[in-house]
Amino acid sequence: MADAKAVKVLVSGDVEGNITRLYTRVNKILKTSGQFDLLLCVGDFFGSDDTDWQQYKSGKLKAPVPTLILGPCKPDLSKYFPDSESPELCENITYLGPRGRYTASSGLQITYLSGIEAEGEKGISTFSSQDVADLLLPVVSNSQYKGTDILLTSQWPRGVDKYATEPETDRRTDSPLIAELARVLRPRYHFAGCEKVHYERQPYRNHKTIQETALPVSRFIALANVANKEKRKYMYACNIVPMSKMGWIELIKQPSDATECPYTPTEIKALTKKQDQEESGQQFFYDMSSRGGDQRGRRRQGQHDRGGRGGKMPRKSFEPSGSCWFCLGSPEVEKHLVVSVATEAYMALAKGGLVPDHVLILPIHHHRCTVTSPDDVLQDVDKYPLTASLKKFFKAQGKSVVFFERNYKTSHLQIQAVPVPQDSIQDIKDTFSQCAEEASFPLDEIPKHSDLKQIVPAGVPYFYAEIPTGERLLHRIQEQFPLQFGREVMAEPQILNMPERVDWKNCKIDKDEESEQAAAFKSSFRDFDFNFQ
Repeated sequence: MADAKAVKVLVSGDVEGNITRLYTRVNKILKTSGQFDLLLCVGDFFGSDDTDWQQYKSGKLKAPVPTLILGPCKPDLSKYFPDSESPELCENITYLGPRGRYTASSGLQITYLSGIEAEGEKGISTFSSQDVADLLLPVVSNSQYKGTDILLTSQWPRGVDKYATEPETDRRTDSPLIAELARVLRPRYHFAGCEKVHYERQPYRNHKTIQETALPVSRFIALANVANKEKRKYMYACNIVPMSKMGWIELIKQPSDATECPYTPTEIKALTKKQDQEESGQQFFYDMSSRGGDQRGRRRQGQHDRGGRGGKMPRKSFEPSGSCWFCLGSPEVEKHLVVSVATEAYMALAKGGLVPDHVLILPIHHHRCTVTSPDDVLQDVDKYPLTASLKKFFKAQGKSVVFFERNYKTSHLQIQAVPVPQDSIQDIKDTFSQCAEEASFPLDEIPKHSDLKQIVPAGVPYFYAEIPTGERLLHRIQEQFPLQFGREVMAEPQILNMPERVDWKNCKIDKDEESEQAAAFKSSFRDFDFNFQ
């Protein structure tokens, strides 16, 4: 872990429409310090003058580094944020959203909250205690939570300068809700804007010395606005090794100038209410026993509507009322099909697979889909499809692999992994599109810098696929959806050319043959299985 690669991050204060000025500065930094992985912008990215923005929006100019921005702090700037599903405003500039969590491909974890605190009537430029409660719920209910790498807010947390040097502002717009958010989340870095000053607070401890076990410290850094006449610092550069890739001893090192935590606990009534709802099971899942129509269950109290703020709501894992066919501890699981097991996930041959090495990647415990699964589960799931394992395994056989997930009329997350011939790769995207068109539903490509959790609200059914050319395809299911769609595409003549194997029930073999296939797969996969490396 000591050799884990650091992520090079730039952070900017309020850009206020001075986009060309911002990137001129960024280009100078890139020339002297090399390429950076991300540029994070807090405060208002846009301003009243859109001259610069039109150059980037039209494609005449391009952002030199992937840029993630927060939503507006002023209502009149909402015009820059179109009411569309895509978070990518133009090439290399992505709107994170009103609030949520973003995990970069490097493993860097970013929690963000846009806008200014305001209760009552809400808009894109404000947040309320409900939004903070949505961010905190999965943390307060998770005893294994260790912290987040970065917290991005536009507003400052109230009382941040307690025990520290004073900033050059009276912070009339600081927020007690953000103070509580920072206290509970314990970010390693907390960046904010809005106040048009630069303020770098001494690091503060997140535990009581002697009384409590040591925790990583937090650093609060506020940045001035771009192009400010006082020449105050508006850009910050840092190298951050994601905490998921660091040893705990390294993480909890305490700087000599660390102070006590400046925040005192604050009750958030919306959080207490949400905890009560979660504990009483008032959340939305499909009623698998429903009949008629499209067989989708009724919405239960507590569902976050698709059109609601942010489109994301954290959930606890749903525990089934009876035995689940896919929970590894369930007596219903056909364990002779299991071929590899990690801490939170496992891999098994698909029953009635399209081909003998068609496999499923599944969480060990009960989680409905990718969107509602906690990060530690997804990191374990990723050991199979997204790190070397399966891709290298199939590549060694002269094949590639397609991954797809159907979160519709199923209660346990299943990621299907189907190997395909290399000479079919260029046809896969077109085949998906053609099959979707024939079935009369849209299939969209997800922007490259986006996260599925950012795009699909919890509770919304979807079909999702990752193809070998790098594209990721998504359909948000609103009405009927063909349950065998993923298999239908794979079985098309352009790919596997086996239409007779679309229905898995027609492909079942007896248990002895399944056991033989599983043993053969485990033997050939052993050199690629992280359990043996």
